Amino acid sequence: MAGGKQTPRQKMINLMYLIFIAMLALNMSKEVLAAFGLMNEKLETSNAKMTENNLAFFEGLETKASENAEEYGKLFANAQKVSELSNEYYQYLEELKTGMTADLEDPKDYVVMDKSDFLDQKFFQGDNLKPEGQKFLDMINNYREGVAKALPEEMKEVKAAVETRFATGDKDGKVEKRDGTRQDWINYHYEGFPLVASLTKITQLQSDIKTTEQDVLKSLLEGNLTAAVSLENFKAKLFASKSAFYSGEKYDGKLVVSKTDKTSTPVKADLTLDGRKLVEGQDFKLEAGGIQLLIGAGAPGDHKVTGTMFFMQDGKEVPVEVEDSFATISKPNAAVIAADKMNVVYRGVSNPMTISIPGIPDNKVTASAPGLSKRSGSQYVMNPGTGRTVTINASGILPDGQRINTPATFRIKDIPRPSGAVRGEAGSLKMPRKNLEISTVSAMLEDFDFDLNLGVSGFKFKVPGQPTVTVNGNKLNAQAKSALKRARRGDAVQIFDIKAYISNNRSYKLKKVSPVVVELTN
Repeated sequence: MAGGKQTPRQKMINLMYLIFIAMLALNMSKEVLAAFGLMNEKLETSNAKMTENNLAFFEGLETKASENAEEYGKLFANAQKVSELSNEYYQYLEELKTGMTADLEDPKDYVVMDKSDFLDQKFFQGDNLKPEGQKFLDMINNYREGVAKALPEEMKEVKAAVETRFATGDKDGKVEKRDGTRQDWINYHYEGFPLVASLTKITQLQSDIKTTEQDVLKSLLEGNLTAAVSLENFKAKLFASKSAFYSGEKYDGKLVVSKTDKTSTPVKADLTLDGRKLVEGQDFKLEAGGIQLLIGAGAPGDHKVTGTMFFMQDGKEVPVEVEDSFATISKPNAAVIAADKMNVVYRGVSNPMTISIPGIPDNKVTASAPGLSKRSGSQYVMNPGTGRTVTINASGILPDGQRINTPATFRIKDIPRPSGAVRGEAGSLKMPRKNLEISTVSAMLEDFDFDLNLGVSGFKFKVPGQPTVTVNGNKLNAQAKSALKRARRGDAVQIFDIKAYISNNRSYKLKKVSPVVVELTN
């Protein structure tokens, strides 16, 4: 078009061709820039979603680590280290992106992001790197090496993926170009590129960070699940419908596989044996796979263990009901020695009793006696009336249809004499005058097998040298307080003739309550 002598018309045509080609190039450039921008937006949306998913999974792992440090503690520590590295690197890239678009009126006007000035001036100075360029290179190298170091050896695939995603060239930090020449990795990827292209590349790095976090969390979980379902964590247990069988009966036991590793250790338990509350550490202990009972076999008969075990699951205590029984049978040819005088029931209280016959189901055992009532199974309650003894007759039907009868005689005793108490202390005690003035007078049964709720309706109050004051209720009245003010240091104040009663059985007349003597310390 430029050769030879041309007419004005031809020159005009040539000029129009040049303008047309320039317009085509300009439109194509705008379309490419816009395409990069749309890709950047999609990556940012994906990053936000992955951030939410990774955070939810991380918080779930943290909860499990707090519940079971032995199983999940090390996993959570690994995940936490990777999360810290990821957050630091991600935030650095986010601040870099903010600086790249700070001077633009519209950060989403991608068609104006065709210059490479920002990163060229920030990262490069001739053939060398500026401090910011070296920092950019150090950040990606430090992240790659830090994540690989934080992961256990068995996570080889994840480590390899991290090495690939965040590679910065060969060992010399260079990459080979199409023409066969070699160039520094950072120059090859970030020098001379339009701003929107570099912005998208950095967003892609952020996406790689989120993908790395996800890979790490998934790999940790999968490894843990494999260990959890391994058959090495299970043991076989033998169970049967009952723990004792008669000769000639068919045994119906079966082997059951149960999980017995530390992940199945309950966090607590509330258990009773034949109605008696069992104490952790004394009657049972928590262990991998369940609970180890430390109780004795007890007297011949059926014994029922009931209650609830609690396991931690997703930050919540999950209850597992316990209701089972075992039978105790006397050894053949063994002496039977019983402390006869210990066969005692108390008048005025509900005496819990377990009545059963070894080898006979509870629904085929009956028991009768004055004041005896059945609750459920082998559990009964005895409320003795008048007299000094009561005989309980128990009978049951054996599997062969034979009926057996067993009587047992119990002595009936009254509730022992209560002791008066001030501030929960009985007998003689010392306290300041002000403390006595506001204290509550109570009655208590020391070393008694039943936990009775005793109330006090009145008492007498005596200060040396002062008239005796009669008080209604369980606290000093105005008259008693007035007498107390006249007492001297070291005086022994007496609280006597205490009127006590059982809160849920006022009809029962308690024995006379022993007095309390309080020595004033001021």
